[in-house]
Amino acid sequence: MRSFLIAGNWKMNASPSEGVEKARIIQQKLSGKNLHNTLLICPSFITIPAVQGELHHASVKVGAQNVSEQEDGAYTGEVSTGMLKDAGCKYVITGHSERREYYHETSELIARKTKKVLESGLKPILCVGEKLESRKAGDQEKIVADQLKPVFDTIPSHLARNMVIAYEPVWAIGTGETATPEQAQEMHASIRKMISDSWGDEIATSIQILYGGSMKPANAEELLSQPDVDGGLIGGASLQPESFLEILEIAESLV
Repeated sequence: MRSFLIAGNWKMNASPSEGVEKARIIQQKLSGKNLHNTLLICPSFITIPAVQGELHHASVKVGAQNVSEQEDGAYTGEVSTGMLKDAGCKYVITGHSERREYYHETSELIARKTKKVLESGLKPILCVGEKLESRKAGDQEKIVADQLKPVFDTIPSHLARNMVIAYEPVWAIGTGETATPEQAQEMHASIRKMISDSWGDEIATSIQILYGGSMKPANAEELLSQPDVDGGLIGGASLQPESFLEILEIAESLV
C-alpha cells in the first residue's frame, strides 16, 4: 500500500523568520509522535535553510518549489539541484501551473528539469493539470496527456520509479473551488493508466499521485479516501500550521 505524502507549497510567502516560527510549531506538535506518512514543506529558496534547521522529525522533509535544469555556471538567479541537496532538500516541485502560466515554462523544459532532479537523487513532484476552459470542454485527459508526453519521452523507467506526480486542476487553485472526490479519482486513475502504458504496471502502482487543488481539513478525508489519491500538494492551508497538521492527522487516520 502506498503511504500518503502531505506536501505544503508555501509559494512566495514566509520570510526566514516567519518560516522558523511555523516550523517550530510543527516540530513541537509532532515531537515524539510516530508517523506512518510523510509531511513535506516547500518554502521559498531563501527560507529553506531556516526551516530545515528547525525540523528534526524523521517523517518531516523539506523541499524546493523550483530548480534549474543546469548543473552550475553563468545562470544568474538560478538554483541547482546540488545547492538544494546541500541545503537539506529531499524533494523539488517541477511544472507547477504558476511556473507554466507566469514564467512560460514548456512541458519540454519541465521534463528536463524533472530528469535533472531524478539524476541528482532528489524526488520531483511533477505537476500537471487543466484550466477551466479545458475542463468545460471535456479535454482534461488530453491536456494532462500532452503535459506528460515529454516526461515519458525524456525519463527512463529506472529513474521514473522515484517520481511523485501532482494533479492540480488549475481552476481549483486559489478559487475556493475543489474537484469533487469523484473528479479527482477519475483523473488520478487516468494518470496512473498513462504511467502504466509508458513505464509499466509496477511503476504505475508504486508512484504517489497527489491532489493539488485546494485541499483543506474540510475536504481532505473525502479526497484522501479515494483509491488513487496518495496525498495532497497544499497551498493556502499549509501556511497555517494547525490546518496543515490537521490534514496530516486525517491522513494518519486513514492508514
